[in-house]
Amino acid sequence: MAHLAACANVSPDSGFPVTLHPHFNPKIKDHVPPEPPHKERIPAPDRGLFADPEKKSLLSIPGIKVVPLTESIGTVLENIQLSALTPQQLDELALLVNERGVVFFRSQDLTTEGQVKLFEHYGELDRHPSQKDTRHHVIRGSTIDHREILAYTPWPSGDFHADTSFEINPPSYSMLRMEEHPPVGGDTAWVSSYGLYDALSDAMKFVLARFAELKKYEGDKVLDFLNYHIHAADDHYVRFKWEVGSVALWDNRAVVHRVIPGSYEAPRRGIRTTVFGEKPYFDPKSEGRLERQKRLKAEKSNGNGVNGNGVDH
Repeated sequence: MAHLAACANVSPDSGFPVTLHPHFNPKIKDHVPPEPPHKERIPAPDRGLFADPEKKSLLSIPGIKVVPLTESIGTVLENIQLSALTPQQLDELALLVNERGVVFFRSQDLTTEGQVKLFEHYGELDRHPSQKDTRHHVIRGSTIDHREILAYTPWPSGDFHADTSFEINPPSYSMLRMEEHPPVGGDTAWVSSYGLYDALSDAMKFVLARFAELKKYEGDKVLDFLNYHIHAADDHYVRFKWEVGSVALWDNRAVVHRVIPGSYEAPRRGIRTTVFGEKPYFDPKSEGRLERQKRLKAEKSNGNGVNGNGVDH
């Protein structure tokens, strides 16, 4: 926790660090961003929109095995090399990621250059504000107990999140490829935002369209509930045990994730690539995943034909 500014200000009464308000903390108050805020981008259409809904090209790869990990989220594709996929197969993979939230691979032969080249198929490469290379970001592990940090600062660190959600154009797709990893520890967990939404009551869904209109005290209570809701979502949760050469590809718009902290000493090093997505927006006519499934089932039972690949954003 030595990186926390609060740790430099220990209370003589309690012996615990105290959090300073940003206006009284020169490190925060006088911070000058290294570059101006990003302007809105209009990204190219999602590659999943170009996919065959039945994914015939991807699923016809000799020896491929599709292993769903839970009903709600997470699929492993076995006996497949990402480096060998065609543009059509990459589009169909994007659609699978749309549908399953996150897709995993083992024993991949991708290099950093190969990963960057592959990911450029999905759009304009994003750059995290803290990364030096404009094409990829180095991800390491965490041995910090984030629950202890919350006793010292009101700003959560290392909990469930979507990558760079503060940007005007948050990433659509994210890929993490592991180059070094301890034999035990350092897992990553993902939770389906579609599943989280489906699990809410209609009344709570109504409130969350309107979250920005709440007073601070009301909003704080809703945030407390949402934190509980994410951590209680066992039926919409998947946890992945990494190995060197493992890859995860996820839809950053539709899932949240976090690295599980541990006490391992072996190095953990992964390469992450992301691409810019569309500016988030609310469509009052949109429907949740469960709502869509019920509608399509009703249409099918009524004999109505259904077309479309069902890509959700």
